[in-house]
Amino acid sequence: MSYAHSAALQEAVYNRLSTNPTLAGLIGEAVFDAAPSGAVPGTYVTLGPEEVRDASDATGRGAMHRLSVSVMSDAAGFRRAKLVAEAVSKALLEAALILECGHLVAFRFERAIARREGSLRRIDLRFGARVSEE
Repeated sequence: MSYAHSAALQEAVYNRLSTNPTLAGLIGEAVFDAAPSGAVPGTYVTLGPEEVRDASDATGRGAMHRLSVSVMSDAAGFRRAKLVAEAVSKALLEAALILECGHLVAFRFERAIARREGSLRRIDLRFGARVSEE
């Protein structure tokens, strides 16, 4: 097991989201690698926590990454946040992510949690990615 390909996976996810035309139509350039500071857009996407576990087997070394992507919105109700979350999910699942190093064996949606945080709506999407060390 190795944590060696975590940065490559994060970069692939960020690049896919920040260049997706459907998502850009909904939130412009409001995709962040970390929570924004200063003037915050009304609706934005940020990469969230990641948990990595060994997934080595007889065929080689690898890791299972569980990563979160969060949608934050100050819009009334959950509709806008859900439209953005749908675009995030489609962008990440429609075509395989290409990693700079390592090999993405599988990428899947695991769950979503939608909740209110004060006046904000938040949807945390969790994905699982199996990466091998080729």
